[in-house]
Amino acid sequence: MAEIRVLVVDDYAPWRELVISTFRTRENIKIVAEACDGLSAIGKTLEFHPDVVVLDVGLPDMTGIEVARRILQSAPHTRILFLTEDTTEANVSEALRLGARAYVVKSSAARDLLPALDAVLLGNLFVSLSAAHSRLRDRPTCGKGSV
Repeated sequence: MAEIRVLVVDDYAPWRELVISTFRTRENIKIVAEACDGLSAIGKTLEFHPDVVVLDVGLPDMTGIEVARRILQSAPHTRILFLTEDTTEANVSEALRLGARAYVVKSSAARDLLPALDAVLLGNLFVSLSAAHSRLRDRPTCGKGSV
């Protein structure tokens, strides 16, 4: 099983710790770095070359949407998995439109985080049910298509 390199980005340390402890249940996942703001996340992506960045939308210096945009511009093969409290249709749609592969709501993290990572690694999309607005629910739920 190939090693999966992950960068965890959240300004709230207990959430970073939850993600790390969840991912430690899988032997092939390696946490390569943590970041608590957008500029650090961009820098650590360029330094550590993670396969997946787990990213919050609400960061102190810039939005996670902007961070994802910059990461995908400079490291287009990096996969973005949002883990956030934000369920606004505009942010969910924008995140997926710019190339994020998963959008997990923090209140569903215990149930959705590992399945979302699996979907991302397979090249599929994953959206927590509470973030799946009517426009998203009308689309196919499996496959590699974009939203």
